[in-house]
Amino acid sequence: MSENRYKIVFDGALLPGVDATTAKLNLAELFKSDVAAIERLFSGQPVALKRDLTHADAQTYLQALTKTGINARIEAEPALELNLSDVQEHTPISAQPATADPESPYAPPRAAVGETLPEFGTLKAFTVEGRIGRLRYLAWMMALMLVLIGVTGSFVSIGFSLIALTSTVGLVIGGLLGVLVCVAFAVVAIQISVQRLHDLGWSGWLYLLTLVPFVGSLFPFLLMVLPGNATANRYGSPPPPNSTGVKVLSSLWVLFFAVVFLGALTGGIGALQNEYDSVTESSYESGSVTTDEVETEPAATVEQAPNSADDAAEPAQPPVDSAKE
Repeated sequence: MSENRYKIVFDGALLPGVDATTAKLNLAELFKSDVAAIERLFSGQPVALKRDLTHADAQTYLQALTKTGINARIEAEPALELNLSDVQEHTPISAQPATADPESPYAPPRAAVGETLPEFGTLKAFTVEGRIGRLRYLAWMMALMLVLIGVTGSFVSIGFSLIALTSTVGLVIGGLLGVLVCVAFAVVAIQISVQRLHDLGWSGWLYLLTLVPFVGSLFPFLLMVLPGNATANRYGSPPPPNSTGVKVLSSLWVLFFAVVFLGALTGGIGALQNEYDSVTESSYESGSVTTDEVETEPAATVEQAPNSADDAAEPAQPPVDSAKE
């Protein structure tokens, strides 16, 4: 048989001659608590200050509480009786019906919280969804440009063949094919650029900045230079690592810019040389005309001048015969 257990009960009563404020301060010091917490013990309702005590321990606690000035008492704990008829079958939580109101603010969330994203995103070339890095952006744009050059060359050959047969029909068909190629190229280029913007964490609508004067010319260079987010952002997981093909295609831009620079330099030098030759030739022709004029004017002057002093003198009058007169 188990030993009886006791508890200390307090209902707010004080010992005679003890002030309530003094009792509260003494209890706060005993329980190492503040007075505001002790105030709740003086509500007038029975409060169990200590439970599950032996009779000797209960007496010790009661003596300590009596010194504070409160009138506490010892009460026996009710004995525990086990009756198998009162035991109810336990129902697992998963099997219990959901009774929570879905509109209740305290209802558990139904959406998946903390969705796990893959380490790397899936590459999709012909879409505006997903992310691509700087090297892959350069590689895809280079591949697109090479395809455009090949397709344009094929269409030009076909166009010349059609023009040789029927000039009017060939021009119309060639023009339509050229427009379709340009539209397809622009759409794919926009899709690739939008994915690059997603890698930076920016909205794809920022691509419209390319239509702004001066800003539009610098915007593609920003896409080539700025690094993307190293972790997942609102547009998905980071792109996978760059393959060897991506690195090779992106390096072709160095060769492309070198060829463009050399071509511009050669063209500029040729234009300067032609301008210099033209200025030199003009100066030479101007000098030749001046020399001819100088040589011609003395000749005319010589022709008009008298040949000698005799020609310049006036003819002498014949002598007059005085005898005849």
